[in-house]
Amino acid sequence: MRLKRSFYLRPPEIVAKDLLGKSLYYRGTEVIIVEVESYGANDPACHAFRGKTPRTEPMFKEGGRSYVYFVYGMHFCFNVVTEKSGSPSAVLIRGGVPVNDYQQIKDRRGREIHPEKILIGPGNFCKGLGIGKDQNDIDLCESPDLFIGSGSFAKKKLEIGISPRIGISSGQDRLWRFYLKTPIQL
Repeated sequence: MRLKRSFYLRPPEIVAKDLLGKSLYYRGTEVIIVEVESYGANDPACHAFRGKTPRTEPMFKEGGRSYVYFVYGMHFCFNVVTEKSGSPSAVLIRGGVPVNDYQQIKDRRGREIHPEKILIGPGNFCKGLGIGKDQNDIDLCESPDLFIGSGSFAKKKLEIGISPRIGISSGQDRLWRFYLKTPIQL
């Protein structure tokens, strides 16, 4: 079942934890979300901290949209926009485990990697799924091709780990990286 808009209209650190164990669906591929980081409006590590730019515009819209950006001149990163319009915040999807289409994911990644590791890391996540700039600013509550739902892992009891976010220089004191400690057993 697709997540409703109300799911996203909450603070990013709450949405982030609640995304763990949910499934992202992209063009028929289902991936269980296993690692996320949250970024909020008053967060110096958030792309929108200094205001709206053409790049960050999706973050200023109502929660439930995608925010995809290019980093290091080589990787796309996929985020889920949260909160109400005008309050820029998002959750970076840092990793997932494929439920299906492993061969396609492996082909996109260009290497043989265990299914539990093939989509770990935000750049690997996007590369393996084929997510790029064309998936920026998509309404996840309306799109037939890209959305998040309760998925096949939703009824499992989850143990969540918490740590500092990875690869940031400011806002390091916020423990806003969340990951599943519970092993994925499909």
